[in-house]
Amino acid sequence: MSEPVAIHPRRGIALALLCLSVCVIVMDGTIVNIALPTLLRELGTGTTIRQLQWIVDAYILVFAGLLIAAGSLGDRFCRKRALLVGLVLFATFSAMVGLARNAETLIFWRAMMGIGAALIFPATLAIIVNLFPEPRKRDGAVGAWAAMSGLGVAIGPAAGGYILERTTWGWVFFINVPLCLIIAAGVTLWVPPSRDPTARRVDIAGTFLSMLAVGGVTFAIIEAPEVGWLHPQTITVTAGALAFLIAFVWWEKRCREPMIDIALFKRRTFAGGSYGIATAFFGLFGFVFLVTQYFQLVRGYGAFESGLRTLPFALFTGITAPLAPFAARRFGSRWVVSTGLVLMALACALTSANDASTPYSIIIWQMLPLGMGLGLVNATGTDTIMAGLPKEKAGIGSAVNDTARELGGTLGVAAMGSLFASLYSRTVAADLTQLPLPAEALKLCQGSVIAGAQVAKDAGATLGAEAETIIRAALTHGFLDGFHAAAWLGAGFLAVGALGCALLLPSHSREP
Repeated sequence: MSEPVAIHPRRGIALALLCLSVCVIVMDGTIVNIALPTLLRELGTGTTIRQLQWIVDAYILVFAGLLIAAGSLGDRFCRKRALLVGLVLFATFSAMVGLARNAETLIFWRAMMGIGAALIFPATLAIIVNLFPEPRKRDGAVGAWAAMSGLGVAIGPAAGGYILERTTWGWVFFINVPLCLIIAAGVTLWVPPSRDPTARRVDIAGTFLSMLAVGGVTFAIIEAPEVGWLHPQTITVTAGALAFLIAFVWWEKRCREPMIDIALFKRRTFAGGSYGIATAFFGLFGFVFLVTQYFQLVRGYGAFESGLRTLPFALFTGITAPLAPFAARRFGSRWVVSTGLVLMALACALTSANDASTPYSIIIWQMLPLGMGLGLVNATGTDTIMAGLPKEKAGIGSAVNDTARELGGTLGVAAMGSLFASLYSRTVAADLTQLPLPAEALKLCQGSVIAGAQVAKDAGATLGAEAETIIRAALTHGFLDGFHAAAWLGAGFLAVGALGCALLLPSHSREP
């Protein structure tokens, strides 16, 4: 007769702390986007749009590149210790970012924040799996974790907008300090330690190969919209990353104590869950990237107003995510994940009809299938990945889940953003051929709506009010052309992902 499983007496409090930890990390990823226009104005005249992009991308690059290594180290040593170290590092580096006074310093400390985030993210889910050994209880706990990660996506813009309208931009990062330290104190008191008791040594070669492979792919995706998808740099970096990936797989198959069992990817639940999550976050991050700009640059809302208008999405995600694992038990993960991706594809398709006067009430209804779909995919996909793993390997399973999420989201912003920028630039150039604008002014208009608005203002003073009206109309036309095309790209990618998950995932939610 098997011994009863020991249940931690404060696991409800521990779950709340773990969910708050992941919410802070996700919130930070979106809170920065809404602060970019402010940073462009306040970091000095030498700050470039490219530097602003790297304020976001440096964090993503380090975060994604270290996830698998961080998950493995947490399994081998102590997940609670990894979480605490991550929270302290995240708080410390957030303070350094807030104190930065130029773009170069800010980019460096943002990259350092990625180290803390990589330690925190996989540890939270791994600890949850160990705290809730009962399948049904674990389903609810994973659903709560997924709901909080979705909530963080929407809270970020609202919180960032509120801070920017009431204090300096540094507080967008300073706010992480008290949050992380309070959570760390709670983790110290109420979260139990756990690790993989079978692990004896660190897979050093596997650790470095995984960092080079994932980091290389992430860098190629980030840089491709700037230098070109078929540019020699993009092709070379991608080929190098694939070579490191092949070397990683070869080594893990031969290593006596590998950081990850490559055979896991032969399991339909593990591979299908990872694919579904990557696809969902492709659409989500691309959508958030575009819609926050739409609210500010086309509709003219302030930072806080724009952030508030994304909150219904979080509400719909929060309602659906806790219920998704239970739905997967009844109907099978295949249908729940596929349905979620179809709903997200529908939302992207609906937004392709938005213009400068679309009522906000219509946009709320567009967020409904997006939020519900994300809740279904994120919670079910995560539960599907983790359910097939022994709890000793929960850290590395969580890291794979998180890596799929980050790579999918980064590719979504890069691909949808690249298509948007291309069509925006082309449409603006075509619409402004009738005006005698200097080449430099035209280039500024093609570069961004913010720069174009200043050109329009200057043109109004020199060429008359009609010229300003024409330029502003061209900027709006160009933005909407790019926005609509990117929305259709997201819808198509999500629809293909839904078909792929329907074929890949088993009809039931677990494999023995």
